[in-house]
Amino acid sequence: MGAMKLIFLTLFAGAIVFAQSPAFEVASIRPSATEPQGQVDVGLHMDGAQVRVARLTLRDYIGIAYRTKIAQIAGPDWINSERFDISATIPAGGTTAQIPEMLQALLADRFQLKFHREKRDFPVYALVQGKGPLKMTEAPPDPAAADAAEPVDVKAGGSVKGVNIDLGGGRTFSFVPNKFEVHRMTMVLFARYLERFSDRTIIDMTGLKGQYDATFDINPDDYLPLLIRSAMNAGETPRPQAMRLESRYTIESLSDALETIGLKLEPRKAPLDVIVVDSASKTPAEN
Repeated sequence: MGAMKLIFLTLFAGAIVFAQSPAFEVASIRPSATEPQGQVDVGLHMDGAQVRVARLTLRDYIGIAYRTKIAQIAGPDWINSERFDISATIPAGGTTAQIPEMLQALLADRFQLKFHREKRDFPVYALVQGKGPLKMTEAPPDPAAADAAEPVDVKAGGSVKGVNIDLGGGRTFSFVPNKFEVHRMTMVLFARYLERFSDRTIIDMTGLKGQYDATFDINPDDYLPLLIRSAMNAGETPRPQAMRLESRYTIESLSDALETIGLKLEPRKAPLDVIVVDSASKTPAEN
């Protein structure tokens, strides 16, 4: 199954303040190597001087650059299937907090990216607290996790054996046979990861502000359909037999599982900002 590229959009979204418009000192973009059938591994390394990202689509990079969920990025089909590796050097005086703006400049230069913004009404799910008690354990704050000078190594991998994401600092998200397990997750991050298993955007409306640990089971019959759904949301094209299996899955299974830890999903409609790609080069300019 396709691995979750969940981490990268989440890592930068909603929490970055930009000062000016810097650019990478040096950057290379190359098509990603082909991986074995049924497996995808993505990774990110970021420190004070270097940024290396592997196997993301142009849609993912746009999401990072403009702090936007990929469900809110529209464009030609290839931006969600062709994968690229980026290796870049942060200029002297630059910081990791400025990486999204550096990426904006890189995408405009190498891919000739042009887009416009508009609002569209979307069916969404609101993640809210249920009627029962909250069965998630609040984790104590970790001062080291907020140290911007620390290198950031993010690893995400997936196959039929499950999906595992390690954000560093003890923050993990995993979906392995018949259960979800999360550690040190804010509810905003939790909602964004869950939506990779959903047919709609999931918006955190719990009002919970801490970081949480939780484990909850799902119906064993829904394990493979959920993996297939996550693969499709990650830009993979499953075989017809797998797509037929996925079509039997309904969101009620995930919502029922969440209710065991005191949460639930409510269907709603909401106007969301959308980035619409007007044009982009499928082959990036020479490094």
